[in-house]
Amino acid sequence: MNILFVCTHNRCRSILCEAIANHLNSPHLQGHSAGSQPVGEVHPLSLKFLAEKGIHTDGLHSKSWEQFSDQQPDLVITVCDSAAGESCPLWMGKSLKFHWGLADPSKLEGSEDQLRSAFFAVIDCIQNRLKALIEANLQADDPAALKQTLTRIAQQFPAPDFEQEAR
Repeated sequence: MNILFVCTHNRCRSILCEAIANHLNSPHLQGHSAGSQPVGEVHPLSLKFLAEKGIHTDGLHSKSWEQFSDQQPDLVITVCDSAAGESCPLWMGKSLKFHWGLADPSKLEGSEDQLRSAFFAVIDCIQNRLKALIEANLQADDPAALKQTLTRIAQQFPAPDFEQEAR
């Protein structure tokens, strides 16, 4: 299953998802990421903390979802609320769309340990969700079952709420 993870700027959360999806090395899952308004660079802490978790960062870069206009992802997962509210390009028409909201650890201010803790919480959440998706072994040609499974996984592994803790 080809999954396109979308975040507005494609510099943190969607990048984390792409890296983790491909790190899990499942023959049933290929991860990509993009943004509706990419900033052109990956947040340096995304790369740092992925590497600390032993997840390869080679080839990760901020890119537009238009880069995938000649491909039809099986599933488009938005990971930020602003991207979830945007209209997807027409070429994504047949792709199942789903929202797995995640707080943005790159917006936090704090000590390196606090930032590491926030990034690791998001990385662990993504890893748990994607492992559960792989274990479900669903096919993209059953959108109702896939949507039901994605909902269950999001409930089973809720997003960390560190933004509240930082205030």
